[in-house]
Amino acid sequence: MLKGAIFDMDGLMIDTEKLYLKFWILAAKDFGYDMTPEHVYSMRSMARKFSIPKLKSIFGEDCPTEEIRAHRTELMADYINEHGLEIKKGLFELLDYLRDHGIKMAVATATPRVRTTEYLRNIGAVEYFSAVICGDMVETGKPAPDIYLTAARELGLPPQECAAFEDSPNGIKAAYSAGCHAIMIPDMTPPDDEIKPLLSAVYDSLDMAVEYFERSISE
Repeated sequence: MLKGAIFDMDGLMIDTEKLYLKFWILAAKDFGYDMTPEHVYSMRSMARKFSIPKLKSIFGEDCPTEEIRAHRTELMADYINEHGLEIKKGLFELLDYLRDHGIKMAVATATPRVRTTEYLRNIGAVEYFSAVICGDMVETGKPAPDIYLTAARELGLPPQECAAFEDSPNGIKAAYSAGCHAIMIPDMTPPDDEIKPLLSAVYDSLDMAVEYFERSISE
C-alpha cells in the first residue's frame, strides 16, 4: 500500500518547463550560441553537476556555461515577476486527495532551495509537504536516485511505499533507481522507449493519478 507521494516541481506542479526552454535558448543566443529545443530537453530535471558538463560537451569547453545559466535565471525571474506562475492541471485535486487520505508528501526538485520555496509559496502549496528536498541539498542530483532516497527517508518511509511524480526522463530515471513507483505526467515530450519500461503509470494530468492511489488502497 502506498503511504507517500514525492513530487517534482518544474513542469509537473508548475508550468515552467516551457519557460526554461524559451530562456535557455535566448540566453545562449545572447552569448552567440545556437541552442536547440533538443539540447534543452536533454537537460530537463538534470542536476547542475551534470547539466554544465553536458552543455560543454555540446558547445565546447570554452562555452561560458555558468554565465549563460545565470543569464537564463535572470531572464526567467524577470518574466515570472511580471506574469506569475501557471499551475499545472489537477495539482490541487491530487494534493487534496492525498492529504485527506493520510498520504505523506514531499517535493524532490533539481531547483535550488530559495527558488523552490518562493515558487511553492507563490502557488499556495507549501503546507501540503512534510519535506522539501532540493538539488543543492544532495551531493548528486537527478538522474541519480539520491534526491528520492532522501525525500523518502525524510518522510520516514521506504521508497517502495512512495509514488514519485515526474514529467521528465531524467526525473523518472532517478525515481525508478530509488525504488519508487515512477509515475509520469508528460509535459513537453511523451515517454520514449527507454523510459517506458521504468514507468508504473502514465497520466495526462495530475488529478487522473488519484486512480493509482485508489487501486493501492483497495488492494
